[in-house]
Amino acid sequence: MTAYVIAPPDVASLAVAGTSSRFPVRRIFCVGRNYAAHAREMGRDPDREPPFFFMKPADAVMDNGAAIPYPPETRNFHYEIELVVALSRGGADIAPEHALEHVFGYGVGIDLTRRDLQLAARDLGRPWDWGKGFDHSAPIAPLLPLALSGHPASGRIWLAVNGVIKQDADLAELIWNVPEVIATVSRSMRLAPGDIIMTGTPAGVGPIQRGDHVTGGIDGIGEINISVV
Repeated sequence: MTAYVIAPPDVASLAVAGTSSRFPVRRIFCVGRNYAAHAREMGRDPDREPPFFFMKPADAVMDNGAAIPYPPETRNFHYEIELVVALSRGGADIAPEHALEHVFGYGVGIDLTRRDLQLAARDLGRPWDWGKGFDHSAPIAPLLPLALSGHPASGRIWLAVNGVIKQDADLAELIWNVPEVIATVSRSMRLAPGDIIMTGTPAGVGPIQRGDHVTGGIDGIGEINISVV
């Protein structure tokens, strides 16, 4: 039995629909600007350039219904609704035609963002970590196992703040689809069971404040709700 000089941290995990078992989270990969309309609203060209990625710490995950503390050092706290892919198999140099064989299931997540910190870092050519990888920044609804979800290639993805729709699009609008994203990540680093991928957000991102209630969903996958406190 391994001895540690301090107590090891708890394993970050997500709920799984229909069971009391949980999905252990190893790493969180996030795709940037993967919907053309969102790329435009962020002032970027939506042409099909190679996808790029950033990461969040595993313990940024929060369960559905969480009360999310308004984070420090920001005055521009944003929501971004996303399709989440959970992997049960790992591998390197995965071919796109075999990528879906590695999927455990899918979920609905929100990439919470300190937009002012992200944009300041972007403009200075610095990493996005402080704008994206902070505490409580990845609330994710219970994962839906593949047997129940299938592989969604289309379907409505939406988000509302206090009942008002802010984001409303279709998964078919993804610039890089799920197999392509999995394959691309696997060319740079070996994927492993427990890795999850947040696949990007459609247009309509915007700020949330203390007291706001945020809801969202993806057809056939599920719904999420959080509050900001």
